[in-house]
Amino acid sequence: MKITGIGVDIVENIRIKKLIRNKQFISRVFSKKEINQSKKIKDKTNYFSKRFAAKESLSKAIGTGFRKGLNFNDISIANDKYGKPYYELNNKMKKFIYSKFKVKKIKISLSLADEKKYSIAFSVIHKWLVKVQ
Repeated sequence: MKITGIGVDIVENIRIKKLIRNKQFISRVFSKKEINQSKKIKDKTNYFSKRFAAKESLSKAIGTGFRKGLNFNDISIANDKYGKPYYELNNKMKKFIYSKFKVKKIKISLSLADEKKYSIAFSVIHKWLVKVQ
């Protein structure tokens, strides 16, 4: 695999705490799956802060930010059975990434962390390399 993009983002949790009071903000930035999952989470500020940072870090790894018709809720962050976070991308986002990097298969790694005041996300886009015999 070859790294084709790296992105990182850090957010101040108090900023997201204020923003998530606005239901329009939540529906504009987070997917329905993320919103439904948040109902099971006690600390909603850190939950939404980490996901916001993850979406920003992926946009930086892609190198475009949220332009060309891409939206925050085109990206969803989920966790596997062990708690490891991963990206779920809608078809529009997948097509955009494949087109931008001119690949048919990629892997995106995600790491999240939070403390009392801050949440951070780190994303790496890997391009699958085809072995030539």
